[in-house]
Amino acid sequence: MTERIVLSRRRLLAGLGGAAAGLAIGAPALAQPAAATPTLAGRTTGNGWPAVGGDRITKHRIEGSDATVALLPGATATVLLHVARRFHYDVDELSAGEAVGHHSPAADGTAAGANFRSGTALALRPASYPAGSGGNLYPQQVAMVRDILAECDGVVRWGGDDASRPMEGAFSIDVPPGDPRLKGLAARLAGWEKEPGQGAGVIVDPAAPDRLRASAALRRTQTAGR
Repeated sequence: MTERIVLSRRRLLAGLGGAAAGLAIGAPALAQPAAATPTLAGRTTGNGWPAVGGDRITKHRIEGSDATVALLPGATATVLLHVARRFHYDVDELSAGEAVGHHSPAADGTAAGANFRSGTALALRPASYPAGSGGNLYPQQVAMVRDILAECDGVVRWGGDDASRPMEGAFSIDVPPGDPRLKGLAARLAGWEKEPGQGAGVIVDPAAPDRLRASAALRRTQTAGR
């Protein structure tokens, strides 16, 4: 079982620089649905999910922040909202309007850009981390992103790993519909919400040996050949 270490966040970040150099957030849905978008029946996005219209999408609040994001409900939203919450707590705080999801053009031209049409991707603080711009995160922030990805067991891909057009605030589901890993991860994350000391908001040490190994291994897997 991965060890979770409760630390002073400021003390943790101050000590991460050396470890990070070696490596280089389900919330309840809001009541109102997202604005309708044109029907996209028959199209499939890059991660294998069918493109959907706004009638299939729900706006969700990113717990701990004032931000909301439009996503495909169910396991997809559970996983991406966990990523967004951890990003908010551990990487960069989110304010209202600083998260975009379904049908947003913010990531157009990136490897994951089409995934926004299926509601299986989101971009956090896109004005600060725009498509095509890399190197915007400090090493300790990158270490936290890597830790988030490892916690998601390869189900989520980070836009910062796209060699041709990176987007450091973008995350998307990286498994096809019906993949048991997605459902299993969503169930595990939902279980964490019921357990003290688990889930987003609990401070972890990404430089802990087991977490560091998991992060490095996943990075090698997800960036191989891309």
